[in-house]
Amino acid sequence: MIDPISIDFASLNLASIAPMMVAIVGALVILCVDLMTKNLDKSLYVMLTVLFLLVDLGAVLGYNGAVRGFFDLMLMDGIAILAQAIIIIASGLFILLSLSQQRFHEYKYPEYFALFLFMIAGFQFMTSTDSLILIFVGLETASLSLYTLIAMHNRDKSTEAAIKYFTMGAVGAGFFAFGSMVFYGLTGSVELGQISQSLAASNFENMPMILVGVVFMLGALGFKLSLVPFHIWAPDVYEGSSAAMAGYISIVPKIATFIVALRFFEIFLAADIVWVEYVLYGVVVITMTLPNMIALVQTDIKRMLAYSSISHAGFVMGAILIGTTQATQGIFLYWTLFMFTNLGAFAMLWINRAKKSDGFQSDHPFEKFSGLVKISPISASIMGLFMLSLAGVPPFSLFWGKMYLLGAAINGGYLILALIMALNSAIAIYYYLKLIVYMFLHEPKDDDKIQFMGNANNMLRVVVGISAVATIGAVFYIEPLLELISYYVQISGY
Repeated sequence: MIDPISIDFASLNLASIAPMMVAIVGALVILCVDLMTKNLDKSLYVMLTVLFLLVDLGAVLGYNGAVRGFFDLMLMDGIAILAQAIIIIASGLFILLSLSQQRFHEYKYPEYFALFLFMIAGFQFMTSTDSLILIFVGLETASLSLYTLIAMHNRDKSTEAAIKYFTMGAVGAGFFAFGSMVFYGLTGSVELGQISQSLAASNFENMPMILVGVVFMLGALGFKLSLVPFHIWAPDVYEGSSAAMAGYISIVPKIATFIVALRFFEIFLAADIVWVEYVLYGVVVITMTLPNMIALVQTDIKRMLAYSSISHAGFVMGAILIGTTQATQGIFLYWTLFMFTNLGAFAMLWINRAKKSDGFQSDHPFEKFSGLVKISPISASIMGLFMLSLAGVPPFSLFWGKMYLLGAAINGGYLILALIMALNSAIAIYYYLKLIVYMFLHEPKDDDKIQFMGNANNMLRVVVGISAVATIGAVFYIEPLLELISYYVQISGY
């Protein structure tokens, strides 16, 4: 007779999965409320979503249990806490934008908000584990929800964007599954910590198979991070999504994937596997440079911001390549500052939207913003602020993020990489200033095709205001933010 397995619930550390359970329970509550009472105002679902996000954030920041939990699948270290905080804050700012658009029908459906919370739970699982199986489950939970959210925008381009994103995501999922299979075959484990120990104990023998596994994992993570050459889906998906959703895609899925990439590639970079470093070096340099060049010739602002977001992802991927404590801190500093600036820029596109597209071949051409300063000085000034920050002009927020990563590259001995980073930052200034030139130096084209800051509701103004204040005030809060990031990174051992 087989003895039953006894489980000590205290040792499970169920608090480690409490943040994800908050998001999942929130999604189920929204669905149950809709089942019981139909035709409720969408603002109720927005407020319920915000409420569960606040509880989720409290569960994350208030966590003080053991690092490991739930059969050792969960890894609630400082890195996980920081990443989850960024995910939840960005999600909260994004979901408030839904109060501003009565005409977009997706917000009328409670399923939209339920899927949104399921997606957040998926991203949280990705950042809070080193098990390749649980990472895959979180990745697919978040991705399938996100594909549906994009398609619910109910425009031809939105359906096309969702299909392209789904197709590329399916390829990425296949790559991830195959890469995980390779490492399980080599080490007999799917946990990154045990994989690292097993490979180090064998002195990384069977290098050809390790190379195959790394290439497949790089392909999978490259699809999610839109690294070159896996970036081809990004501009079309950004263009087909609503402006607010495009801003969200550029921030939250990437920080979750950055954490997975950080945990995975640390195995090989810490062991000085030179060819992995060379491959990452090439991907980082190309991802920073090629999208920058393509962004120079874009005529649509949303596509320009899409390519610039790819370049920013390459910039942050460089920190993973450098692999020092300063570089790891730079990932979170840079992406926190980028979160406010980029979400603010896309929110301004959300406000200054075309009432109709007659005469414009795209939704957000540069010409639509011609002479904006004469029509709406506040809109022009705030949009110009976000462009200057994205360009890295001091003293605005992203300047400090770029300087910190450049310092990490120099201190880590990557002088050529630091030079390439600086050159790409200089190139990017041109296409960010291009929009400023249109807004401040050109004459208005067609005043009746655009809405302005004065037409935005109070909630939308609050979101844009928070982003603008964070962008301007970075010079004052950069030191305490760095101290907070440094604390969480150091307790994680990075």
